[in-house]
Amino acid sequence: MKKISIIIPVYNEEQNIPLLFDKLRSIKAKLNNYALEIIFINDGSKDNSEKAIREIGQTDNCVKLINFSRNFGHQQAISAGIDYSAGDAVITIDSDLQDPPEICLELIAGWEKGNEIVYAKRRSRKDSFLKKLTAHLFYRMLNKITYLNIAVDTGDFRLMDRKVVEALKKCPEKNRFLRGLSSYVGFQTSFVLYDREKRLHGKSNYSVKRMIKLAMDGVLGFSDFLPKLILISGSVIALLGFLGLAAVLIGKLFSPDFPFFYSRLIVAALFFIGGLQIIFLGVIGEYASRIYTEVQNRPFYIVKDLVNFENSGSGGLLI
Repeated sequence: MKKISIIIPVYNEEQNIPLLFDKLRSIKAKLNNYALEIIFINDGSKDNSEKAIREIGQTDNCVKLINFSRNFGHQQAISAGIDYSAGDAVITIDSDLQDPPEICLELIAGWEKGNEIVYAKRRSRKDSFLKKLTAHLFYRMLNKITYLNIAVDTGDFRLMDRKVVEALKKCPEKNRFLRGLSSYVGFQTSFVLYDREKRLHGKSNYSVKRMIKLAMDGVLGFSDFLPKLILISGSVIALLGFLGLAAVLIGKLFSPDFPFFYSRLIVAALFFIGGLQIIFLGVIGEYASRIYTEVQNRPFYIVKDLVNFENSGSGGLLI
């Protein structure tokens, strides 16, 4: 009998966990031809999320818990679930119930047709205008500047065949952008449309800072656009500076009384060029920082304990 692994990262979702499990239990009842394992990853929650998961795990041994030693982040939590999963196919879904668990059945149906990655693509979403706009622009911009074709209007809600999972496990980078990595590994893909719901309880833990970090992981991890932009910008500024200097020297040569009223313009240009240099150094520093992180080779998550598991996983450190 084939097995489906459902991976659910959790951070301060104690009110949503029982509701989510009820929906997953109804899905389990419809999957007569499959075994099911539900893997919750407690990403250092400050509320009673861990307790809620442990209580559910005592009543149903298909519910498993990976308990992090602290908050490592959403992408690390999903990565841990992938490392510890045993299913022939893996579904990743958030715990806030904005992605309807019932769509898992459609993802599985798409997998049964021979697709190795089945995306859940948002037909509509009940989020703020700003969030919808930035997400719309970001993924389309990312496809323009990277060498990948990343599925637009999708998040981490998707199904992946075991072949895809094993390929992802061979991508060891620490600053992970799984939406890009799943496109990088290739394989046959399809999608199902769904309507993203409004959050029932709690508030989103994806702050502006975390969203910016995720966006940077996508751009820096899968594009050489920024170094090329720096090279082009530097060349253009150098050319403009040379032409400006040549104009002043030629003016002075042919007109001894040539007014040097360009002094203020030159000062402004120096400030502009200095600002660009700082920005360029910052971009280079960001790449250097990521190289340093990879060289350190620290585990990108640490597991404090496991519940209802037999295998030991492979991506992090179990203490």
